[in-house]
Amino acid sequence: MCGIMGFSGSGEAKQKIIEGLYSLEYRGYDSAGITVGNGETLQTVKCKGRVSLLDEKTASIADDCFFGIGHTRWATHGEPSERNAHPHSSESVTLVHNGIIDNYLEIREALSHEGYSFKSETDTECIVHLLDKEYKKHHEPWAAINSVISSLKGAFALAIIFHDRMGEIWAVRRNNPLILSCADGSSYLASDIPAVLRYSKSIVRLADDEIACLKAGAVIPYDKSGMEKSVKFETVSWDFEMARKDGYEHFMLKEIHEQPEAASRTVKPYISTSGLPTLEKIGISNKLLSEFDGVSIIACGSAYHAGLIGKNLIEKMAKIPVFVTLASEYRYDPPVVTNNPLIIAISQSGETADTLAALKLAKESGAPSLGIINTVGSAIARESDYVLYTNAGPEISVATTKGYTTQLSAMFLLAAALAHAKGNITDAFAKDFLNILSNEVPSAISNVISRRSEIGMLAKEIVDKSDLYFIGRGSDYAASIESSLKLKEVSYIHSEAYAAGELKHGTLSLITDGVPVVALACDEKYHDKMIGNIRETRARGAFVILVCKDNMKDPDLYSDRVFLIPKIDGIFTPFVSVVFSQLLAYETAFLRGFDIDRPRNLAKSVTVE
Repeated sequence: MCGIMGFSGSGEAKQKIIEGLYSLEYRGYDSAGITVGNGETLQTVKCKGRVSLLDEKTASIADDCFFGIGHTRWATHGEPSERNAHPHSSESVTLVHNGIIDNYLEIREALSHEGYSFKSETDTECIVHLLDKEYKKHHEPWAAINSVISSLKGAFALAIIFHDRMGEIWAVRRNNPLILSCADGSSYLASDIPAVLRYSKSIVRLADDEIACLKAGAVIPYDKSGMEKSVKFETVSWDFEMARKDGYEHFMLKEIHEQPEAASRTVKPYISTSGLPTLEKIGISNKLLSEFDGVSIIACGSAYHAGLIGKNLIEKMAKIPVFVTLASEYRYDPPVVTNNPLIIAISQSGETADTLAALKLAKESGAPSLGIINTVGSAIARESDYVLYTNAGPEISVATTKGYTTQLSAMFLLAAALAHAKGNITDAFAKDFLNILSNEVPSAISNVISRRSEIGMLAKEIVDKSDLYFIGRGSDYAASIESSLKLKEVSYIHSEAYAAGELKHGTLSLITDGVPVVALACDEKYHDKMIGNIRETRARGAFVILVCKDNMKDPDLYSDRVFLIPKIDGIFTPFVSVVFSQLLAYETAFLRGFDIDRPRNLAKSVTVE
């Protein structure tokens, strides 16, 4: 949510900041703004709407501006408007802010009594006035920032310009991502890597409450006593071209097509030369795996849905209880777990605020933690005892596709590793399982993707509908939850997922003539019961799209349309049924003419609670 871009160099600050904001559009936003300086004056331009409008409004800014900060805002405090857009300024300070300040009301009240007036509804304006007050007292940036952050409760990433220190950008973060970089005599600051990749692959990640200063060609971090310390750069493994569309019309479509390779890339590093699962390279021995008597999975959104399928599989294979909890619920009402559990936090960005907070709480029990993360060095990765990187590569579309698929791959890998370490599956079974996971699953996903036109015809059947229901049993039900989310995210069609056996307990009242029902019946174990459930909906007028394998008996007799998935063991069918649903959502949204990569009101990296 929200995007920050900063630059200090030799010129063209406006252009580079705007380019960075374009790269951050996937994070979700409703307004944008920029402040740039030429060493004598600062210019601020803000607008409600897209970066393209800000680009137009800043056309007259001269190229002699050599530093500045920019922002895309996702509204939390106050409506989307130019007045509430960032940057915000006080007498001596201008800044941009990602995150939410929990105690902003008491800060606002105190500052009002001291004579500060507020022009916006934002919590951010409290920070800028408080920083103005402290800067006038300390006359030094580090001391002023350090004093302010000690008063703030919540999450924040700040990029700050002090009006009497032209060319400098000061930065600090807490529970919110912020990266710094420099190359060729220029320095950059951003809330995510794609904004700086065209300039440099060397980045610095600030720790919580760590303060740093950017000058042209220099990144200067400070320790807790305010002394300069050495810079530790890390190298990003992917480049700017990987974050481009490569000829695809949307990032979502590109990332759907990248799933076969991404799924394989997640798993293969953890298959030993003998073909068995091993997590030794991330520090988890088979002995440690064998000692866990339970698993507690913490996640949000699609990551939570991957966890649900993981629960089904781990309990079946490793014979230990698995608890899957929404991170936003966990932190207020954590479940009772086993004596020696493994805590698993799943997050594509590694910065999901609720998941990070829940992980910190879970770790208080002393249980070891495993982060299943895509972004190297992210907050959840740093907080976890062990990290399994999914290696999905950059995912730009707000609606996750390959991020989810690689998380699912990691869940299957972990299930096999736990089960094998505990002696619940044989070497032969483990080898066969991993062969299917790393080779047959990617091939099956490719098969579904190659049939995009077939799925596009199905999209035409539902494009004008206002409601749609997904049903399934077992892992098909867990897959249907993610399938439903994908459709509503990008097509804005109201969609729900139900366990097929629960239809008669209320949901059938919503099934009337022409209402689409997508029935996932990919696991043959449930065929007989699913046929009965499908007939129940069709008897009430539902338009049924059946997703199944070719071993389902006479599917045309009780459905209106049939999509046959490739032959693959029933355990693995969620991979292909969800990819079908991703393409169904994409094609439907395309027909409806929506902004597929940036759906309304949503953000890629959810860094507020």
